[in-house]
Amino acid sequence: MRPFIICHMGTSIDGRLHPSRFTSAAAGISSTVLRGHYEKVHESFEADGWIVGRKTMSEMAKGSERAIANAPKVAREAYLGNRNGRKLAIGIDPLGRVHYGKDNVGGDHAVAVLGEQVSDSHLAELRMDGVSYVFSGPKGDDLAGAMERIGSIFGVKKLLLEGGGSINGAFLKHKLIDEFSTLIFPAVDGVAGTQGIIDYHGPEGDRPGAGQALRLTHCEKLEGGMVWLRHAVERAPS
Repeated sequence: MRPFIICHMGTSIDGRLHPSRFTSAAAGISSTVLRGHYEKVHESFEADGWIVGRKTMSEMAKGSERAIANAPKVAREAYLGNRNGRKLAIGIDPLGRVHYGKDNVGGDHAVAVLGEQVSDSHLAELRMDGVSYVFSGPKGDDLAGAMERIGSIFGVKKLLLEGGGSINGAFLKHKLIDEFSTLIFPAVDGVAGTQGIIDYHGPEGDRPGAGQALRLTHCEKLEGGMVWLRHAVERAPS
């Protein structure tokens, strides 16, 4: 059984993701308080870890590539580092482009989700750093299989998906999101084409949410005018 996955995001009222682009908070509203709501809600879920895409993980991990000479050829099987009871920091990285330099991101144990085509040198680098890894099929697009392996190997029950629009869209397409937790800032971005909560890049006409429906389960106004919404993801009525 795969873990229960909550897509936890902070957004402007027009669904954008980057606070640096948001309009300023109104007079008397602390931007620090608004930003703090996200982390407070994150912690309240008591999840076993979190998931982001390659770009976000690269920015967070900040490691450097190291060439491993004569890296041994190894089977494309999951590798388990020393988790030591920590939460998981999971990076979806099909092509093996993220470099960690250590076995954690912000204190949480790093887990790379890779495609089977990654090089033996990259796998050797991950093992040297103590990073765990699992595979998500030959092309790295078997997200359902990867989530099942993570659930089985690490015994985790709940994960937070906190990626950009592309990885969130891929999880939605594969019906891997069980709930949306959305914190709406009292702000607007307003620029056309900027990234939103879901930015699925699939074939033209493909609808990643097809066959799914959302049911509102929680609505709460927080200090500073932020609104917290929770939606369960269910099978769409026939």
